[in-house]
Amino acid sequence: MMKIFRNKEIRVLLLFQCLLLAALLTLTVFFPEKAFLILALYGCASMMSYLYFTGRRYKKIDLLTKEVDQVLFQDQFTPISQYEEGELSILRTQIHKMNLKLQENQSALHKEKVHLVEALQDISHQVRTPLTTLFLLAERMKEEDLPVNRRRSLLQEEVRHLRQIDWLIGSLLKMAKLDADTAVFEKKEVQVKDLLLKALDPLRIPLELRDQEVLLHLEEGASFMGDLSWSAEALTNLLKNAIEHMEPGKKILVEARENVLFTEVVIKDEGPGIPEEDLPHLFERFYKGKNAKENSVGIGLALSRMILIKQNGTLKAENALEGGAKFTLRIYKS
Repeated sequence: MMKIFRNKEIRVLLLFQCLLLAALLTLTVFFPEKAFLILALYGCASMMSYLYFTGRRYKKIDLLTKEVDQVLFQDQFTPISQYEEGELSILRTQIHKMNLKLQENQSALHKEKVHLVEALQDISHQVRTPLTTLFLLAERMKEEDLPVNRRRSLLQEEVRHLRQIDWLIGSLLKMAKLDADTAVFEKKEVQVKDLLLKALDPLRIPLELRDQEVLLHLEEGASFMGDLSWSAEALTNLLKNAIEHMEPGKKILVEARENVLFTEVVIKDEGPGIPEEDLPHLFERFYKGKNAKENSVGIGLALSRMILIKQNGTLKAENALEGGAKFTLRIYKS
């Protein structure tokens, strides 16, 4: 019952009625013979005051309704009009919150659409080159007098380009998920040793073919809270980058340690190192450095950094003092 008095209009109307009633009761004391006329005057004044205050209230409600219609049907997220204290003020505050929430949702939806368009454009642009090569290879394969060895070589080249397209599309879709915040990350304890073994698994054949070796110096029991699969994806890209930039017979050193603040993994290779002009741009999407390979598209390192950032981590690139590239990733404990 007391909540009704939070409305200023109700309080003003009640005060007006009390003052009017007191004034007319005073008049009946001095003019008792005109009591009926005074009572009729009180009734008319009460009715007029009620209509006046009710009209003002419905005018504000009508204005509020029009502003809500603008939000619902015209997507105009304009500020809702201010009202004095009371029920309308409370209603206005709640609608204003809803207004802001709708605006945030529309902005997020627009952002996701932009990311989707950009991802499709990236896929189209990056896939066009290997697809063109595949068409040319297919035309060559149609030649009837093509030697068997040459046909086998062209077929291997086709398989290589198809694998490149498969990896490219998968990586770009993963980046699109990360951009749109739709990627799902588990929060489980990850042993660094298990992480490295999973990251190295798809690289064993390239390492063997190039006679390269990965040395693991891992602190016993080093771990962090994160997602094993996504983290392995990030490390695989870093290790693959090191393999491609080293000569055959070289080594990669991986060190790991854990402290009270973070878990750190350091990857050092015996390659030529990173040119100074490439360091500021190394993690930019589609950036190809000075020493980039011919088939590089420049998204592996960018994807690795995005994955680590989503897990409260960082990734830093530099040149080691003893030579070669050095990547330091840290996943912090929250």
